[in-house]
Amino acid sequence: MTFKATETFWREFYDLPAAQKQSAREKWEIFHKDPFHPSLGTHKIHRLSGLAGHTIYAVVIEKDLRATFRIDGDVVTTLDIGTHDVYQ
Repeated sequence: MTFKATETFWREFYDLPAAQKQSAREKWEIFHKDPFHPSLGTHKIHRLSGLAGHTIYAVVIEKDLRATFRIDGDVVTTLDIGTHDVYQ
C-alpha cells in the first residue's frame, strides 16, 4: 500500500499539542502496517461516506482525537485529524 495525506491533514496535525502529535506518530506506526489493526478502533463514518460517495474511515488516536482516511485501490489517503468535528 502507498500512504499519503492531504494538506488539511498536515495543517491540522501541526496545530496539535506536542503530546497529541506524539500519540498520532505512535498510532501511525501501527496504521502504516495495518489500517484495520484492532488497536486503532477503525470504523466507517457513514455520514461522510454518503456525502463523499465513497467509504470514509476513522481511527482512534486518543479519547477525542481521530484521523479520517479513505482507500482507493492500493492508495490510503489520510484526510483529516482532530476531535469528533472531523466527522462533519
